[in-house]
Amino acid sequence: MENRKKVAFYTLGCKLNFSETSTIARNFNDEGFDRVDFEEIADIYVINTCSVTENADKQFKQVVRKAMKLNEKAFVAAVGCYAQLKPEELAAVDGVDLVLGATEKFKITDYIHDLSKNDMGEVHSCEIAEADFYVGSYSIGDRTRAFLKVQDGCDYKCTYCTIPLARGISRSDALENVLKNAKEISAQNIREIVLTGVNIGDYGKGEFGNKKHEHTFLDLVQALDKVEGIERLRISSIEPNLLKNETIEFVSKSRTFVPHFHIPLQSGSNDILKLMKRRYLREVYIDRVNKIREVMPHACIGVDVIVGFPGETDEHFLETYHFLNELDISYLHVFTYSERDNTEAVDMEGVVPSNVRAKRSKMLRGLSVKKRRAFYESQLGTNRTVLFEGENKEGYIHGFTENYVKVKTPWNPELVNTLQEINLTKIDEDGSVRLEFLNKLAEV
Repeated sequence: MENRKKVAFYTLGCKLNFSETSTIARNFNDEGFDRVDFEEIADIYVINTCSVTENADKQFKQVVRKAMKLNEKAFVAAVGCYAQLKPEELAAVDGVDLVLGATEKFKITDYIHDLSKNDMGEVHSCEIAEADFYVGSYSIGDRTRAFLKVQDGCDYKCTYCTIPLARGISRSDALENVLKNAKEISAQNIREIVLTGVNIGDYGKGEFGNKKHEHTFLDLVQALDKVEGIERLRISSIEPNLLKNETIEFVSKSRTFVPHFHIPLQSGSNDILKLMKRRYLREVYIDRVNKIREVMPHACIGVDVIVGFPGETDEHFLETYHFLNELDISYLHVFTYSERDNTEAVDMEGVVPSNVRAKRSKMLRGLSVKKRRAFYESQLGTNRTVLFEGENKEGYIHGFTENYVKVKTPWNPELVNTLQEINLTKIDEDGSVRLEFLNKLAEV
C-alpha cells in the first residue's frame, strides 16, 4: 500500500487567513494527504501569507527556512495575499516551489502532481479583477473556538492598504451557506464561533454575484442567533461607519452574541483620517462607543490604531493619544505604519522617521496596558461565563469571559472546552484575572 504524503501548514496574518488555511487543509485530506504539525517532517509545506506589514514579508522568508531545515527535499507552496501581490518575489525565495494567487489557492491540490524541487518557484496568479467569486471557509484549529468566514474583499480605498489589491472586490457568502457552516461547526462540539472577513460590516454585497445587498449584516446576525447548538458568537472586527445602532441593540439582547466589539479607528485626528480616506470622522467613532456603553456598560471595546502615517505631526499624534485616553475603550491594537507598494500613501509627503514611529507606538502600547487594566478592574466582583481553552500553561488553564476578560485558574483537564459560571476576584501579576467558581462541581 502506497504511503500517504504528509502536508503541513503555516498561517501568517489575520483570522480570515486561518479560516482559509483550515479549508485548504480539509481539501488536502479529501485528496488522501495526512496533515501534520508544521514542526514535523512533511512532504509538502503550505504557507498562507500576509502582506499587511513589512514584518509579515520578513516572516515568510523565516518560515520557508524553517521548512527547509525540517526537510530540505520538501515541496514548498506559498498562497495568500503576499503571493497575489508579489508572486515573482516569493517565487525567487530559496526553497519555494509554487506560488498561487487569490483565485488559485483553493485549487492547490490541482497543481501538486510532481513534488520534486524547482530551481525557481512556479507562479499561478490572476489579475485581481478576476477574484470576483466567493469561496466559503471556516477554521477548526482550537477545539473551543472557530473562525467562520462570511465575507471577502473590500471596495474601500484606504490610502495605506493593499488588501483590495490582494483580495479583490467586496463579496459575501450566501446566508444559507453561512448558516450551514455554522451548524457544521457547532456539531463538532465547538463552543464559540468568531465571524471574520475583510470588511464584514459590508456583508450582503455580492452575495449572489451582484453588487447590491441581498441581506445586511444585521440580517446575518439575526439569522445566526437562531441557529440551534451555537453557544457563543463573536464579531471579529467591524468598521465604525458600518456598525449600526440596530446591530448594537440586537447584540445587547442576543441569545448568543457576546458583548465584545473590535472597531478600527486608525487615527483620532480628522486630518489624518481624511488623508487615509477612511469613511468616517472621529465624531462617528464617539457615537458608536457611547451607544455600546449605553446598552452594554460591561462590553469590551477594542481599537485598531496606526501610528506614523505620512503627515502625522506631533500635534496629530497627541490628538490621537488624548482622544483614546478620554474614550471609554478597553484595549488597543497598535500598528506602526509601513510603506506598501502600489498604495497612495507611499508617495505622500511628511514621512515620519522610523524612530519617531517607534516612540509613538510605545506610548500607545503603554496606554493600552493602562486601558485594559482599568477595564479588568471595572469587572472585578462581577459574575461572568468563561470558556476554558485546552493548553496547560505553567500549571494554569486560561479562558475568556463573554466580554473578553482573560482569566486563569489552576490546571484541570475537565475544564477544557467547557463554559463555567464564575466570579472575577483579583488581577494577577501577569495581567490575567483570578476567579471563583459559582458552580462548586467545576472545582472537582
